[in-house]
Amino acid sequence: MKKIMFNDRYGLTDAVLEGRKTVTRRKLTLTLHKEINDKLVEVFPSKIFLEDEKWKFVYDGMVFHLPKENYPLYKIGEVIAIAERYCDEYEKIQEMKNDKLYSLIKEKGWNNKMFVKSDLMPHHIKITNIRIEKLQDISDEDCIKEGVEFHQKQYEENGIREYCVCGLKHWRAIGCYAYSTPKEAFSVLIDKISGKGTWKNNPFVWVYEFELVD
Repeated sequence: MKKIMFNDRYGLTDAVLEGRKTVTRRKLTLTLHKEINDKLVEVFPSKIFLEDEKWKFVYDGMVFHLPKENYPLYKIGEVIAIAERYCDEYEKIQEMKNDKLYSLIKEKGWNNKMFVKSDLMPHHIKITNIRIEKLQDISDEDCIKEGVEFHQKQYEENGIREYCVCGLKHWRAIGCYAYSTPKEAFSVLIDKISGKGTWKNNPFVWVYEFELVD
C-alpha cells in the first residue's frame, strides 16, 4: 500500500482527518536538457494532454512525451495510507508488545513520517478523481476543499468575510491577517508548502480528489 503525506505545520493532516480537506494538488515538475551549463533545467509547458492513453506536453512549440515518473502517483479507486509519525499514535502503539514498541521508538519514523510503514498507519483515504490543471485555475470552492477556512468568528464580530488556514491551531500562523477570498489564502499557503514563487510560476498540478476511509 502507498502512503501520502500532508503538511502538519499548517494543519493539513488534521484537516484531512476532520473531513475538511478532500482535495490535494501536487506540483508536476518537468526537466529538459538545455544548453545551460550542460544541465537539466525545469521547464513550464504550455499544455499537457492525454493522447492514445499517453500523456504528452507542449513546450517551446514542440510536443514531448511526459516521462513515466511524472504520471499520477495514485490511481482512481486506490486506497492510500495517511502518513503520521509513530509518536503521534503513541496511545495505539502502547497496546503492542513491548518489544515491538521498543523497536518502533528506535526507528526514524518515530519522529519523521517520511519513514513510517504504510501498513502501520491507522487512517486512509480513497482516491475518487484525478485531473490536471494550472495551479491558478483553482476555484474558490476547491480552495475550501484544500483546507482554507472561512473565519466564522471574525464574521460574527464585524461582518467582514475573511479566509485563513488554521496551521498550528492558530488562524494567523501563516501570516494570515485578512484574506478577502479563499484563493488569496490558498496562494499564500501553497508558497509556504511548495516554495516561494510557486503560485506566481503557475505550474501544472495533479489534482487528487479523495474521501476519508477511516
